[in-house]
Amino acid sequence: MVLRVWRTFRNAHHCNNQLWQSQRTLSRNYSDWEGTVNKPSQRKVTNLPSMDQPVPNLPKPVYASYTEETQITKVTTLSNGLRVASENRFGEFCTVGVVVDSGSRYEVAYPSGISHFLEKLAFNSTVHYPDKDKILNNLEKHGGICDSQASRDTFIYAASVYTKGLDDTMRLLSEVTLRPLITSEELEYAKQAVQFELETLNMRPEQETLLMDMIHMAAYRNNTLGLPKLCPKSNISKIDQNMLFSFLSQHYTPSRMVIAGVGVEHEKLVDIAEKYFVDQAPIWKTDNDLFITPNNLSVDESLAQYTGGIIQEECEIPQFASTGLPVLCHIMIGLESCSHQDPDFIAMCVLNMMMGGGGSFSAGGPGKGMYTRLYTNVLNRYHWMYSATAYSHSYSDTGLFCIHASAPPTHLRDMVEVIVKELVSMASNITTQELRRAKTQLQSMLLMNLEARPVVFEDIGRQVLATGHRKRPQYFIDEIEKITKDHILNAVKRLLSSQPSVAARGDLRKMPSLDYIQAGLLDSAGKMAKGNKLSLFR
Repeated sequence: MVLRVWRTFRNAHHCNNQLWQSQRTLSRNYSDWEGTVNKPSQRKVTNLPSMDQPVPNLPKPVYASYTEETQITKVTTLSNGLRVASENRFGEFCTVGVVVDSGSRYEVAYPSGISHFLEKLAFNSTVHYPDKDKILNNLEKHGGICDSQASRDTFIYAASVYTKGLDDTMRLLSEVTLRPLITSEELEYAKQAVQFELETLNMRPEQETLLMDMIHMAAYRNNTLGLPKLCPKSNISKIDQNMLFSFLSQHYTPSRMVIAGVGVEHEKLVDIAEKYFVDQAPIWKTDNDLFITPNNLSVDESLAQYTGGIIQEECEIPQFASTGLPVLCHIMIGLESCSHQDPDFIAMCVLNMMMGGGGSFSAGGPGKGMYTRLYTNVLNRYHWMYSATAYSHSYSDTGLFCIHASAPPTHLRDMVEVIVKELVSMASNITTQELRRAKTQLQSMLLMNLEARPVVFEDIGRQVLATGHRKRPQYFIDEIEKITKDHILNAVKRLLSSQPSVAARGDLRKMPSLDYIQAGLLDSAGKMAKGNKLSLFR
């Protein structure tokens, strides 16, 4: 015991002695530093000059310029009729692509689904690239990504890459657009991909994609924009290589295409486009055995004929997992709008922002549309309404304004009545503050979207394809600013003068007929005749 105490005392004395030695050393070292405190060191630590001198041998800086003169969209028409449009922008990346006047509206002479298949077949093997891996490896070399998008009236192939890889990227785009191989293996893969997508859409609670196809089919029955964008299941086995190449040879012609670029020098883009899109012929012109063109087959140039009507699909809508939400049914009611070149186009866009809407669980302030009519008049007033959103679609010859809503099947009739009333009352009680908010929201959305380079690319391509030139954002800002209440009233009057189009999915046992919906739209208060049943608005 004594020995243990003595060892403890010795260890403590040793530690104290070490601490004293350390403090003494630190004190002595600190005293050595006192003479050098706040004195600049004379030791050279870098070969760079002092901060007040420029660094030698640096490349000349290139500064971003935001003047109107440097933001002009240049358009050049090549010898074969192909248009090249571009706008140079500051940065190391560029977005380039091909916008084609093609899509599901031109498939009247073919089984519907051609464009859906071409979307799945994009960026596969070509004459120069033996397989998809070669294409992706080429893009990765330039830090790039690619995408394709099919719509009802356009088809887009695009890529974003470092500007140094512009030549390789343009060659790649020319190959996938004009010289695809479409092998049997790739076609089989596309069929599986289309089949899987259709099955997935029917298994998802979101119904917007399916309803959008249905409302167009109801509005333009059996013509142009009414042809399905999604390939019907019955057509998957019908589409073959011969049909695809026949469609490409007719619609992928220079006069129906625009090469658009953002962040590139226009003259350079024109030279590269000449090399790959003019000097090199499409595969359907070099290989006569590729397909057999049917007799008397030409591009459908007919104008869209608005018919109105109703399409219903009785089915079971899947539920969101573990959310506790009830089973919902979905409706979409549409009216004929105007084309994107129509004088009422801007007023329709402002009206769309004024109606707004969204889901009943959306969060946020005015920027999220919480002050729009479909929120204040519908979602905030009827607890059983789970969503209500306004949409405006404009094409070269027509347009479609519609409202999509969802509610439990027990309130289906009431939901239709509420939406009809909102459509009729769009022109009533428009306040100055409401109109100002809608115009400001539309202006800010326009400018914020155009901050993204791919959006500018698509805007350039679509405008040049439709009109041959591009209107600057400032033009649209000014046009939005000019909209008054009278413009909105005229737009609403024009909408309500058309026949309604209706699409519905889910449990539709309480769905009112098209005649009742039309009667409600003709009533000044939007009331639907219901016989002995009590109306929400009576």
